[in-house]
Amino acid sequence: MKSLLLVLSALILSPCISQNQPGVDFTHGAVSLSIDPEKREIKGEVIYSFHVLNKVDSVFLDARNMAFNSVLLNNRNVNYNINGKHIIIRKKFKAGKTYQLGLRYNTVPKQTVYFVGWDDDQRNANQLWTQGQGKYTSHWLPSFDDMNEKVAFDLSISFDANYEVAANGKLEAINIEDGIKTWSYNMNHPMSSYLLAFAIGDYDKKELVSSSKIPLNLYYYPADSSKAEPTYRYTKKIFDFLEKEIGFAYPWQNYKQLPVRDFLYAGMENTGTTLFSDAYVIDSIAFVDKNYVNVNAHEMAHQWFGNLVTEKNGKHHWLHEGFATYYAYLAEKEVFGEEYFYWKLYESARALHNLEREDRGEALTDPGASSLTFYEKGAWALQILRDTLGEKAFKAGIVSYLEKYKFGNAGISDFIKEMEEVSKRDLSDFRMLWLEGTDFPYEKAITHLKENSVSLSTFFELKWELSTSNQTNEEIIRTYWKNSESPYLKKNILAQYHKSLSEDFIKDAFNTNDIKIRQALAIAMNRIPEGLTREFESLLDDKSYVTLENALYKNWVHNPQKRVHYLDKTKDIEGLPNKNVRLLWLLLASLTKDYADAAVREQYMEELKGYTAPKYPFEVRQFAFTLISEVFAMSDDNLKDLVNASVHHAWQFRKYARTLLDKTLTNEKQKQRLEKLSGELKGEELRYIRSKLQLK
Repeated sequence: MKSLLLVLSALILSPCISQNQPGVDFTHGAVSLSIDPEKREIKGEVIYSFHVLNKVDSVFLDARNMAFNSVLLNNRNVNYNINGKHIIIRKKFKAGKTYQLGLRYNTVPKQTVYFVGWDDDQRNANQLWTQGQGKYTSHWLPSFDDMNEKVAFDLSISFDANYEVAANGKLEAINIEDGIKTWSYNMNHPMSSYLLAFAIGDYDKKELVSSSKIPLNLYYYPADSSKAEPTYRYTKKIFDFLEKEIGFAYPWQNYKQLPVRDFLYAGMENTGTTLFSDAYVIDSIAFVDKNYVNVNAHEMAHQWFGNLVTEKNGKHHWLHEGFATYYAYLAEKEVFGEEYFYWKLYESARALHNLEREDRGEALTDPGASSLTFYEKGAWALQILRDTLGEKAFKAGIVSYLEKYKFGNAGISDFIKEMEEVSKRDLSDFRMLWLEGTDFPYEKAITHLKENSVSLSTFFELKWELSTSNQTNEEIIRTYWKNSESPYLKKNILAQYHKSLSEDFIKDAFNTNDIKIRQALAIAMNRIPEGLTREFESLLDDKSYVTLENALYKNWVHNPQKRVHYLDKTKDIEGLPNKNVRLLWLLLASLTKDYADAAVREQYMEELKGYTAPKYPFEVRQFAFTLISEVFAMSDDNLKDLVNASVHHAWQFRKYARTLLDKTLTNEKQKQRLEKLSGELKGEELRYIRSKLQLK
């Protein structure tokens, strides 16, 4: 989330222009890229236009580890310096004049551009994609590592014509020459350069149009055509809802969404072009367990909150993540109903309350606050602000804020001032309690939930009665159960109080045939009472991969005489994108001696061990590592795959792998094996394992 800056020292900026040299405003950037995936090299050209209001003697751009072949100012050579981080143009720039700065360069980005799949033999899995997150676009484009410099970018990319290329903006032209295709995209409005993005891969797309006539392009892998609908389910409804709810027209030319493999996060809201993890590419059964709706709505909401109006710096991050989280919750309310919305706010409140109880509460104005604070406490602050001001004033204030700061930058005080002026209310107390206070106002949150949700009010009454009444827990719970139709209330009762309930009560819960109530039992109950065997076996017929995973394991453990039956029943089920059912099935099948002969069971074990390989998405690899490390000795290939995972670009997976590798190295035999295997490694993998083994 970034910017271009001007001269000599600090990097502190204000909206649209540098505070160090506020007389310079960059307005347009025409970018052309040619990418060689084998060499991981980008050759680029960018022509910037900028206007000088007050004379300055230099400007600079952020440019990480780039070699410049040509630097022209108004088509003439100009003096410049590079230092590995910046390119500095030295000239006496005249006030009132517009300049063009042309740069030709090449670079091998150390980050931000990710080449996925090019090292294996699966051509249809090859991808390139970017993740600028804050200040990293300068690894592939001379640009601005600050959010305050906003530029209208046009992006042209040349690549193998067998692939599809998507980038910010409207596709204006496609040209093909000698098997190389050039896609030219145009942006009408300025944006921060951290929101520049492109993705290259094997894609088809589904084209929709919003009610306001905005094109919605939903990309998917050709092999996943049957998953496009459940993956993108409700997308148009969410888009139309957000435009109406926010009250400000979608500000960009179109909206694209592309799944990518091994993404660093759930999604990223690049301007008009969201990239998201293909772990959300799902079938209709998986929709029950892990759907894209929340992430979809969250990244879409960022097109207003973060992209249209951008924070000045990290102290104002609430204006991005709290707002996107809140409007995503509102979109889910529109899709799934009020009960879903308020129970989700309850789970959020519990998480924030636990953070505070651990003495880790944080203010929303703290730039170092956690994601939980920025996202969840931020969403709660907006829910309370809406309740405080009333819906009409709240919405009017949001529109006024977006209108005033559109295509620019704002801070928290700017937002609060706008809301105060529109509502004619003093928000000092709100700001102190919800934004600047480190405590989460849990009791106020619970009161709000009780006032707005019948089922949550009932839940808190139940909790109180269970702690004060002389009746048995089941007697109390049965009364509340009979008097409520809420599946959200019932599944939470089961999750928290199932140990207090008789087999007859649990049997009745199973017989509701509500998939979420049954799933709550599948997850919560670690022991299968003899009288509930039939009910637990019936879970293997539910249309939920999370339920199937839990039911398969628990039935297999508690009823060993029927293991063959359970394995036969679930043999051909893959499960979620991380193959949760298939990997568990392989583990259990390889351990069940009477399921198949030793040779076949060995094949099952080898298939399981094969899923740690780099050709699989990291979610699959991580689950495979977990199962294997808990039951089997890792093979040589598993150990090499673990070293590979320890230098993976996705930080969550890398952290997991390094922790497992450290644990493995505490075993002297495994350490000796890794020392021997290190001779088969090279590059970053070799450097990392040698450092862990302390080899010279």
